[in-house]
Amino acid sequence: MLFVKDEYSLVVKHQGETLRIEPWGKNALRVRATMFPTFTDKAWALTEEVEKNIGEVKIYEETCYMGDGYFAPRQVATVTNGKIKVHVNHAGILSFFKIDNGEEKLILREYFRSYGGTISKESRCTKVINREWKGIIGGCDYSLNLKFESNEGEKIFGMGQYQQPYMDLKGSILELAQRNSQVSVPFYTSSLGYGMLWNNPAVGQVTFGRNYTEWIARSTKDMDYWITADDTPKAILSNYVDATGHSSKFPEDLMGLWQCKLRYRTPEEVLEVAHKYADMGIKLDQIVIDFFHWPVQGDWKFDDMYWPNPKAMIDELHEMGIKVIVSVWPSVDRRSENFWNMLEHGMLIKTERGAAQTYDFQGDCVEIDAFNPATRKYVWEICKKNYYDLGVDAFWLDNSEPDYGVYDFDHYRYYDAPALQVSNMYPQMYSRAYYDEMSKLSDRPVVNLLRSAWAGSQKYGNVVWSGDVPSTFEAFYDQVQCGLNMGMAGIAWWTTDIGGFMTDDVNDPDFRQLLIRWYQFAVYSAVLRMHGDRGPFNIPALDNRSFGGGYLHTGQPTEIWAYGEDNFKIMRDYLDIRFAMKDYIKSLYDEAAENGSPLIRTMFYEFPEDAKCWELQDQYMFGAKYLVAPIFKLNQFEREVYLPAGQWKLTGDGTVYDGGQVVKVAAPIEYMPVFERIL
Repeated sequence: MLFVKDEYSLVVKHQGETLRIEPWGKNALRVRATMFPTFTDKAWALTEEVEKNIGEVKIYEETCYMGDGYFAPRQVATVTNGKIKVHVNHAGILSFFKIDNGEEKLILREYFRSYGGTISKESRCTKVINREWKGIIGGCDYSLNLKFESNEGEKIFGMGQYQQPYMDLKGSILELAQRNSQVSVPFYTSSLGYGMLWNNPAVGQVTFGRNYTEWIARSTKDMDYWITADDTPKAILSNYVDATGHSSKFPEDLMGLWQCKLRYRTPEEVLEVAHKYADMGIKLDQIVIDFFHWPVQGDWKFDDMYWPNPKAMIDELHEMGIKVIVSVWPSVDRRSENFWNMLEHGMLIKTERGAAQTYDFQGDCVEIDAFNPATRKYVWEICKKNYYDLGVDAFWLDNSEPDYGVYDFDHYRYYDAPALQVSNMYPQMYSRAYYDEMSKLSDRPVVNLLRSAWAGSQKYGNVVWSGDVPSTFEAFYDQVQCGLNMGMAGIAWWTTDIGGFMTDDVNDPDFRQLLIRWYQFAVYSAVLRMHGDRGPFNIPALDNRSFGGGYLHTGQPTEIWAYGEDNFKIMRDYLDIRFAMKDYIKSLYDEAAENGSPLIRTMFYEFPEDAKCWELQDQYMFGAKYLVAPIFKLNQFEREVYLPAGQWKLTGDGTVYDGGQVVKVAAPIEYMPVFERIL
C-alpha cells in the first residue's frame, strides 16, 4: 500500500488500483479510483468551480491488526476538509467522519470482510472486499461494486424519482437508469448529517440494505463519488448545488397556470381555449402544444395541413400575454425528411446488434445521439427555424430518457461511450441541445419541460415532470414522495400532470374527486399545470392517414371548466390562492436559485431537530411558511396533521394551534388542510 501526498490531495496505490481523495468545495471530498494508469478526468455532475486547495492531508504510522492476533505498524492516512474527515487504513478501507465542535462521529465506512484489512480484531473468511472491479469480458472496461456498512437507524432521502410509496429510501433497491416516470438523480441526504453524490452516469443499481449499502456500475472506467457533511439538510443541499450548479431565477410570468392536454390538433383548438380563459378573466401563463402536431417524428415542424400559419396563432397568443411551448421528441422516423442524413452522419443512437431501431411508438424510429455535439447543433438549427423563429417560447422535451422500445442498455451506443457507461446523463445532454443555444439568444431565463433529469440538471433550465402516471389516489401519493425526493436531489423545478396522465373516463365522479385533490396539491407546488390523456376516447380523428398531425387520437378536455360547475368553482378559487401567493412563490424560486432549497420540502428540511419530522411523508412544507396536508384517499373529508413546535394558523377558518401535537381537521372537498406558520 503506497500513500502519497499530492499537495491537498491523497493518492493511494494498491494492487493496480489508484485511489485519489481531494477536498472539493465546502465541507466536502471527492473520491475517485481507477484500475487504469490515469483517470478519465470527466467532471460529470461536478461542473462548478469550487475551492480545492483547502483541507489537510496526513500520512502517518498506526499500529494495525493484521489478523490471527498479529499487530504491526502500517501507514495510514487522513484527509480533512472542514466538517468532514476520511481515514484510510492500511488496507485502503475508507471511514468518513463528521466533525462537530471538535468531536468526530462516524457517518460512513466501506464494507470489508476479509483478512488483513479489518477495522477491529474480528477477521472474516468470506473474502468480500470494499471495491470490487471485474473486467468486462471482451472489453477493456470494468464493472464496479462498491460496498458500505449499513448504519442502523439511518434514514436516506433524495436519489430522484422512483414510483413507490416510500420517501425514506432505507431498505430500497433502486435501479440507476432512466425510464418513463423513473428519474435517476444519484444524490442523497442522510439523517446522520451527510450527503453523497454517486458521480457516475453508468447504468447500475444501488441497494440501501439493512446489512450493507451497495453501489453497482455495470460498465465504467472510474469510481467517482462526492461526499459532504454539514449541520442541516439545507446546508448539505447548498453544498451540493455549489458543486453541481444552481438553477436560474424563474420567470414571474410562468408562476401561474399552464394549460396542456393530449392533444390540441389545430390552431383553432388552441385559440378557442385561450380565448375562453380570457373571457372568463383567468390569466393563462402558458399553453402547450403536445405531440404529433408534426408530419412524422423527427421532422421537428408543424404539419402544414393542420397548422398552415402557426406564426399567426403564436402572435395572437402573445398579444393575449400567453407564452407558447411546443413538444419535441428525440425520435426520428425512417419516413422523416431528416432520417437518412442524420443516419449517414452518425447523429443517431447506434445499436450493437441487429436492426437499427431504438423506438417503435407510431413508427420505426431511431433516437438522436444527444452526446454528439454535431447532433445537438443540427437538431437545434431545425427547431430554431421551424419553432423558435416563429415565436415559440419554450420546448417540451418529451421522451427525454430516452424512452427505448426495450430498455436493453447493453444494446445501445452513443458518441461518447456505450449506453451502459453514460446513459443516465442522456436527458441532461438532450436538454442542452436547447438550453445552450437559447441562453445565447435571450437574457430571459430558459425554462423547458422535461420528463427526465440527472445530477446537475437543475442548472440547465429543466422543469421536470413526473411522467405518464396513472390517475389513481395511490399514484397521487407516490408522486408526492417523488417530488419531495427530487427536491432533496437538487431538482427544485418539479411538477406533475394534475389528476395523473391516464384516465379512462373523465365523467367518473371518483376521478373528478381525485382531480380536485391533486389540483389542490399542485397549487402548493412549483408549477401548476393541467394535462392528461383523458378518456373516453370517442373523439374522431381528423383524417385516416397513418401519419401526420390529424390521424392520432385526442383526449377529452382538461381545462378547468371541463369537469362541472362545482369543480370549476373549487379550481377557480384555488387559482386565486395561487395568484395571491405570487410574491411568496417568487421568493421560493429565488431561494432555490440561491441555495438549492426546493419549493416543496420534506418536514425535516425545515425542522431537522424534530425527530418526528424525519418520519412524516404524508405532509410537507411549501417553503418555510406553509404546512400542506394533501388528501390521498377517496371520500376522505378529515385528516390528522402533525404540527412542529411553534404556532400554526389553519388557513380554512383562522384557528390557531400550538405546535408539538397532532391535530385532526376537517377536509371537505372544497378544502385541503394548509397551516400558516406564525413566525
